[in-house]
Amino acid sequence: MKNELEYIFFYLFAKVFQLLGLKVSRRLASLVALIFYYLVPIRKSTVVDNLKIAFPELSEEKIKKISFNVYKGFSIFFIEILIFPKLKDKVIERELEFSDPDLITSKFNEDKGLIILSAHFGNWELIPPTIGVRLKLKGLTIVKPLRNHYVDKWMNNLRTRFGNEIIPLGISLRKTYQALKEKKMIGIAADQRGPEEGVKVRFFNTKVPVYSGPSVLSIKTGSPILSLLAVRQKDNKYKIIVKEIDKTNLPENFDDAVIELTQRHTMHLENMIKKYPEQWFWMHKKWKHLQLEK
Repeated sequence: MKNELEYIFFYLFAKVFQLLGLKVSRRLASLVALIFYYLVPIRKSTVVDNLKIAFPELSEEKIKKISFNVYKGFSIFFIEILIFPKLKDKVIERELEFSDPDLITSKFNEDKGLIILSAHFGNWELIPPTIGVRLKLKGLTIVKPLRNHYVDKWMNNLRTRFGNEIIPLGISLRKTYQALKEKKMIGIAADQRGPEEGVKVRFFNTKVPVYSGPSVLSIKTGSPILSLLAVRQKDNKYKIIVKEIDKTNLPENFDDAVIELTQRHTMHLENMIKKYPEQWFWMHKKWKHLQLEK
């Protein structure tokens, strides 16, 4: 019953924002952010604590400003998720562009398989459909099923709109490995906290456990890794920044190579977060097991 009630509210919000349209709805994001930030402060303390760990030099006032903008960005994300399933292909194409679309196409055409590494940054959910509508490429996206299966179905309809497939997290490793061996493209957002006993790398002057799966798969299969991060522009459109993660001169030892490659893509994410701090999803408990770098 709880799932049904949640979905009813979700669906009603979707209909309201779809009627208002994308431009007007985005303008309402500040109002939605005020509700999330002050009235329903979901993980507000986590956001503030994370920002203080990452940016210890910032004042309380600056931390508060970034925190609110994080909620504003999340509000825009939420609104777009409600609206985008009903938008025409040409509108999606107008709203998002790649910094280097040819790099994606050329790496895919190398026939080694391709790992698209994203993060909970900007609007990460719009990357797979944009690859489909702009580049006419299909792939498999690894996702964590949502608790509410009605909302989960809504999200998966968006993710698979242009022929992409879904791989549920938990059964993903073997299926992903097979997909790469079959020269397919797979996508994953791997910036959440990894298992405490797993690989740890530097991130904002701390050591944090991370998911090393993308690095393991890349080294075992020879597939290149492209980082794709959807950066929200001032007009609320997106430029998806494309960067190949350097795999040259990795250590010969497999475990050391995994750590080094993971460190490289983690450092790229850190640099992007420093440039656009309000666009990362700071609500993750990334530093639950804090270990300061010495």
